[in-house]
Amino acid sequence: MNDDIVKALEVLHQGGVILYPTDTIWGLGCDALNEEAVKRIYKIKQREDSKSMLVLMENMNLLERYVEEVPEIAYDLIELSEKPMTIIYPGAKNLAKNLIAEDGSIGIRVSSEDFTRRLIQRFKKPIVSTSANISGQPSPGNFSEISQDIIDAVDFVVKYRQDDHTPTNPSSIVKLGVGGEIQILRK
Repeated sequence: MNDDIVKALEVLHQGGVILYPTDTIWGLGCDALNEEAVKRIYKIKQREDSKSMLVLMENMNLLERYVEEVPEIAYDLIELSEKPMTIIYPGAKNLAKNLIAEDGSIGIRVSSEDFTRRLIQRFKKPIVSTSANISGQPSPGNFSEISQDIIDAVDFVVKYRQDDHTPTNPSSIVKLGVGGEIQILRK
């Protein structure tokens, strides 16, 4: 795993795109502060840049760096969630502009997966996470389901967990309002 982290870090620091395992499904990732890298992921996915992507962080203490005002309920949701949860926050800041939704929101998930947490800790910035598929196609449940087009388009493919065929699911998605209102978008 450490060799994968070292190589992935090198690619992320150079503005490249990686294909990596997350706490849910395999994802395409890049530096969440680098607009050119984010643009490249949209191109790889053949996805309109008006559809925002989420970012991963290694702990919830970093939320205030990237969200204007974190509703208190967010911390409870993260701590109490039994499965991976992406929370959409209003008032995104300090991230690549083309990563932020038109309404100013951003989806953030605090990762519980070992590889991803270590990678983000060492990178010292959040990374983009979006399913490793062409837009409109099914999300791959494991590495063997990722199309060769996606694999060929990235700068580095993580080897860790490629042989893991454990069924995976996308995260639940919750949208929070400025006043702490909760809207469940995906269970």
